[in-house]
Amino acid sequence: MKNKFRLVCTLIVAQMSLACWAQQDNLPAAADSNTLRFQFSPFTLHYSPSDDHKPVWMVGLERETPQGKLDGFTYFSNSFGQPSAFIYPWGQNYRDFLGVNRLSWKWTAGLLYGYKEPYENKVPLNYKGFSPGAILAVAYEFKSGWSAQLDMLGTSALMFQFNMPIK
Repeated sequence: MKNKFRLVCTLIVAQMSLACWAQQDNLPAAADSNTLRFQFSPFTLHYSPSDDHKPVWMVGLERETPQGKLDGFTYFSNSFGQPSAFIYPWGQNYRDFLGVNRLSWKWTAGLLYGYKEPYENKVPLNYKGFSPGAILAVAYEFKSGWSAQLDMLGTSALMFQFNMPIK
């Protein structure tokens, strides 16, 4: 059942991505106001799978200023099935990464909550479920505001993410 849910979510995201890609438009040169995005992740790939691992999903909101500054909040089920959250008041989006139009790399940093007993040692500097967090990501914007993103979750996993603008 878990694999079917994961497959259905991945197919929905892929279908949305392909539909938007087919209707590509030109990206604006620069935004004059903040951009608000809805984030969704149906799948995470662990570098070292374990029987303790559960399916990981994530939903969130992210704001980007015209200068590329990022902040946001995500709610997710961590690798061990525990409800978790990540609030990041610090971050930056660097567009046209490696000279490739629409490709960007991002970093975010903030406070992670949710890794509790018996998994409190799975993240560094954890104190009663709270720990610092940082994520590096690469994103490709296939339509204005719509992007697919790959998040590097430390030495543990890769998260596949989809972002869409909220107008």
